[in-house]
Amino acid sequence: MSWYRISLRVVSLVQAGPEYGRSSIINVASKSLEGRQPAAEIWRQSLAKIPTVFGRLAYLASLRNPETHRYIHSSLTAALGTDDADRALCNTHHQVFSQWIGFSLSEQKADLDEYLRTSGGRKDLMQQYRNLPPAAARDVERQLYLTDLEMLMELLRYAGGDDFAAPGA
Repeated sequence: MSWYRISLRVVSLVQAGPEYGRSSIINVASKSLEGRQPAAEIWRQSLAKIPTVFGRLAYLASLRNPETHRYIHSSLTAALGTDDADRALCNTHHQVFSQWIGFSLSEQKADLDEYLRTSGGRKDLMQQYRNLPPAAARDVERQLYLTDLEMLMELLRYAGGDDFAAPGA
């Protein structure tokens, strides 16, 4: 897939509006589970509990085993089997990641502020943010994510203290 195609996909995600953040990603994920209603419902309910895109990104990254790079969600794996659950979770992780990097900086900041407000994850963010992109992310996507997030953390550091000092800085 070319950068142009990725850009068009990201633009279409952003142009869908703020409601895309909640229901449409859930619907996109559920589409890959068509014909498997119980599994789709389990997944829809799991994602619906997470109010922010960044929160969903962190959640999906937490489902990936760092040693095997496979995704594990006990209920979804029980309903679909290991391979199909891994595939569905991997696809959803990339979709959510694409949505995040498609946001403008102001949209990312608002979403990140909401994530921090609701999760209290300041220290966790600093320790884990490099591990949140999906393994399938291209280098250019990963670099855009890191650049944007490090800039946002600098803004947060100036606004609220040294909790967000970049590692090694």
